[in-house]
Amino acid sequence: MFAPTPRQEVQDLRLSRIREIANAGLGRRDILPFWFGEGDQATPAFIREAASKALLDGRTFYTHNLGRADLRQSLSDYLTRLHGVPVGTERLAITSAGVNAIMLAAQLVLSPGDRTVVVGPIWPNVVEIPRILSSHVEVVPLEAAQGRWRLDIDRLMRALTPDTRALILNSPNNPSGWMLPEEDRAAILERCRRYGIWLIGDDVYERLTFERQTAPSFLPMATDDDRVISTNSFSKAWRMTGWRLGWMVVPRALLEGLGVLIEYNTSCAPDFVQEGAKAALDHGDAITADVRRDLTAARDQVIGALSGMPGVEAPTPDGGFYAFFRMAGHGDSMATCKSLIQEVGLGLAPGSAFGPEGEGWFRWCFAARPEKNAAGLERLATYLAR
Repeated sequence: MFAPTPRQEVQDLRLSRIREIANAGLGRRDILPFWFGEGDQATPAFIREAASKALLDGRTFYTHNLGRADLRQSLSDYLTRLHGVPVGTERLAITSAGVNAIMLAAQLVLSPGDRTVVVGPIWPNVVEIPRILSSHVEVVPLEAAQGRWRLDIDRLMRALTPDTRALILNSPNNPSGWMLPEEDRAAILERCRRYGIWLIGDDVYERLTFERQTAPSFLPMATDDDRVISTNSFSKAWRMTGWRLGWMVVPRALLEGLGVLIEYNTSCAPDFVQEGAKAALDHGDAITADVRRDLTAARDQVIGALSGMPGVEAPTPDGGFYAFFRMAGHGDSMATCKSLIQEVGLGLAPGSAFGPEGEGWFRWCFAARPEKNAAGLERLATYLAR
């Protein structure tokens, strides 16, 4: 008799420590939660109205595997404006969420036993997806130095060996807010070209930057022959986390195979959801500007307050909407997060959720109204003053 168990790769997946912390606070209305990666404002009305109208009009049928043609054209126009180079529809696919795009990218290029390099600490999905496919993952750690997060580019280069199949870069990074310096792109791309390494960008936070309009991208540098894939999402820049819609930019030679792969994953994204996304692309520049303005103020508020607390180290993020900080004497992030919930009703994400590289750190999603961030900071100060 064989026990009904999933295959070993699934059994070995890390449980979500963020979800474990959130579950510890369930049922308590006094909790101030900053643990999940989303803001506290609903999707703008014009996006919701576009999707609602499409739904009421009965647009509930299957669409093209790669996404509606008009949405892909709007996405092409948007990316061309953003990056200053043509990004044609023959390179674009609409996916059912940004995380689905990462899974599809991995399924496109990874085989069992392949070696994948990831820069971390990192959102756990980015590490676990290659492992689901039986790929071996090596993490190159970021370092906190002089009030910022840094990547040792020489260390990354040493990790990009001829037997590496893929490099996954999340920039701006979740949880740290690190952003790849513009001047490091050429060296990384050249190393990937030399060894035939797939360069997969998790670019979901590319619009959420503080000192520039968008994060440095590999798309303007990539040729038709380069093994470069960009994965992205509508979730962050347009406040659409619950919509579960994303996109991919791939080499033209991959698009047909990607369409087949989407068919066997989700078949297609819902028509009425795509209508909301089209409204976001066509009319959402002001929304993205508002989001960036609000996040810049929130970053200054939260990082400024954290940096002023005794024993707290809070490097300044370059992008995203997280403070990733540590507190002297609190090296066990899970234990501290549970204590914060019980003692002061403050919900943070433990750094260990983002891999061993994040242990001893804590993630605060500051994409919240100023008064909520202020109340949370007051509770943390009370906790540290015990």
